Amino acid sequence: MSGEDNVAFRLLHTADWHLGKRFPSFDETAQTKLRRARLDVLHKVFAEATRYGVDAVLCAGDLFDEPKPHQDWWRGLLDLFRKLRPDFPRIYLLPGNHDPLLPDSIWTIGHSFRDGLPGFVRVVDREDFQDEIKPGLVLYAVPCCSKAGAADPVEKIPPRAEGDDRVRVGLVHGTTFDLPGYEMNFPIRADSARARGLNYLAIGDTHSFRVVQYDPPVVYPGAPEPTAFDESDPGNVVLVWFSTQGRSRLQKVPVANWGWRDEVVRDLPSLRALATVPNLDSTVLRLAFDIDASLAERDEIEQILGDLGGNEARHGRAGVLDCDRADLRMRVDSGLDAFPPNLPPVLQKVIDKLHAIASASDAQATRRAQVALYKLSKLTQPRAPR
Repeated sequence: MSGEDNVAFRLLHTADWHLGKRFPSFDETAQTKLRRARLDVLHKVFAEATRYGVDAVLCAGDLFDEPKPHQDWWRGLLDLFRKLRPDFPRIYLLPGNHDPLLPDSIWTIGHSFRDGLPGFVRVVDREDFQDEIKPGLVLYAVPCCSKAGAADPVEKIPPRAEGDDRVRVGLVHGTTFDLPGYEMNFPIRADSARARGLNYLAIGDTHSFRVVQYDPPVVYPGAPEPTAFDESDPGNVVLVWFSTQGRSRLQKVPVANWGWRDEVVRDLPSLRALATVPNLDSTVLRLAFDIDASLAERDEIEQILGDLGGNEARHGRAGVLDCDRADLRMRVDSGLDAFPPNLPPVLQKVIDKLHAIASASDAQATRRAQVALYKLSKLTQPRAPR
């Protein structure tokens, strides 16, 4: 957008909140943290709308993880809306394929969620939905009315009529053709936005930020909070400025409170360094190991993991820790020196015997026995005076 262009309109584009989403691969405590984070981040989303003085907030589907979420989630969102100032810009809620517009869904008139929404919040509840946000700025939106579909939702938007010089924005939920291997659900053709005469197409579905094309802009903002380790660029909303000539400018704005970090530990120094990284308390940290460790090193590794993960008595340094010890291997031939001196004779005799058979064929059993004996030997040592 050039310097002589005047900013006529501002929009904030968000999608894929997935309120109520479950994270079954984590324990109950971790699941609670991650589920709450999905609602918490919306405070920042709406704060950005206020900060930039937008004319509307476009919410492009999958706002709930199912069409009939537990009341904790829709009541939580309703409370958030009610705490916004009465003159807040319009918020448009689009049903997606996870929370489609069904007769018995929360989008239905008569449901306590729908009936309790403030006047500035509008539900896209028909396929021919259109609304003039401001003079010269019109929104066309097409909801998902089922969990799956083969029709391009953009084709339900009327094409630009001759002489219509308004800024036209589309709001849909579906998948574009630009990524190989993606399941095509509510498929959106590459030329749909241009064919309908749109200045901007706001899409939801993919959880990573992605600009599919720039002329006109076809954009996924991604989920405002990450939901998995394989998402390439989640945790954002998109700000869109339109000039008086209809030109647009985009800005990706980070809003996520949590980061997801996937690490493979191949040596002890890297694990020590990782344990000192700042802001781990808002990180989902997944660790896998590819390391051969002595008994003493293994002992230190477990201490570090204990500090990261915490226990019933204290919080861990990491917000959520997911640890795979499958390839945390013990060096049988070098671990025996780690045993403390002056052990009881019986225990020392067993350790000497293990040392003699350390290279025998049943190495796994030897390793397990060594670890058990090492832990036992630590218990036999007198505690240091306080």
